[in-house]
Amino acid sequence: MSFLAARSSFLRASRGFATAAAPKKQSNLPLYLIGAGTAGIAGYYYLNLQDAKPKQEKSPLDPENFKDFKLKKIKPYNHNTSEFVFELPNNEASLLPVASCLIVKSSDPEALKDSKGKPIIRPYTPISPSDLPGELTLLVKKYDNGNASKHIHSLKEGDTLSIKGPIPKWPWKMNEFDQVALIGGGSGITPLYQILTHALTSPTNTTRFTLLFSNVTSADILLKPELDALQSKFPDNLKVVYCLDKPPTTNEGEEEWKGPKGYVGKEVVKEFVAGPELGEKLKVFVCGPPGQVEAIAGKKAGMKQGELGGVLKELGYTEDQVYKF
Repeated sequence: MSFLAARSSFLRASRGFATAAAPKKQSNLPLYLIGAGTAGIAGYYYLNLQDAKPKQEKSPLDPENFKDFKLKKIKPYNHNTSEFVFELPNNEASLLPVASCLIVKSSDPEALKDSKGKPIIRPYTPISPSDLPGELTLLVKKYDNGNASKHIHSLKEGDTLSIKGPIPKWPWKMNEFDQVALIGGGSGITPLYQILTHALTSPTNTTRFTLLFSNVTSADILLKPELDALQSKFPDNLKVVYCLDKPPTTNEGEEEWKGPKGYVGKEVVKEFVAGPELGEKLKVFVCGPPGQVEAIAGKKAGMKQGELGGVLKELGYTEDQVYKF
């Protein structure tokens, strides 16, 4: 091989070796994308943290003093009952503990007084969830001889009602009881409904509930769609039994009502409520018109429970097993 040919071959080999050995320059695009993504995520969380409101620690209600709250909306419920939706300031929730109630009176000190000139106050249990922001709903039945209920029904949207609370009643503890019976009548359903919605919607609940709810006619049954929905959703933990004093009839005069008829008496309680032999694993809550409460569990002594009496005492239940709202 001539010198020139050898040199040419050497140069070609050298160029090929250099081309193969030289490291390939890599793009920085993936690093830029990763950096941009990280910055985007950080920015997202930063903005959300900036917008997030601090956890509400205190109720806008005052347990020591009456405060005026604006009536935001009135929603007729049936022939003598309406939902009154009050506005809570700063879109806050009521944070009412279960079970508790409120006390209301007129915002006008001259509008609602008793025969002695003292303000008339009445307790009500809200039906709205305690964590619902911005609203508090009272379900109020208008009674012919009920001064407070007539006053509330006279309110118009934009008016105010003076409210104090919460007033603690029974300190509910999840799964404290295996069986709970709720016996209510008329608008006395509200504290029982408060317990049901709180307990049943908790994923940890194991307590089984039976609700005996008595009314005059089917048109008087309050919260029936809501109660039926709860029973449908939690069939293993809730049984609802409606009792009517005046059941509906067909055109032929034959009764079409298949539930218990008349007042809640011994037979109804024996059929649907767990027996007193369960001891501390059972609790019976009672709420309704004073006459019904007295017939079922004995008369209350003002704000105190009073002695156990009525149907429940006759059937062997003890004072520790019964609570009267």
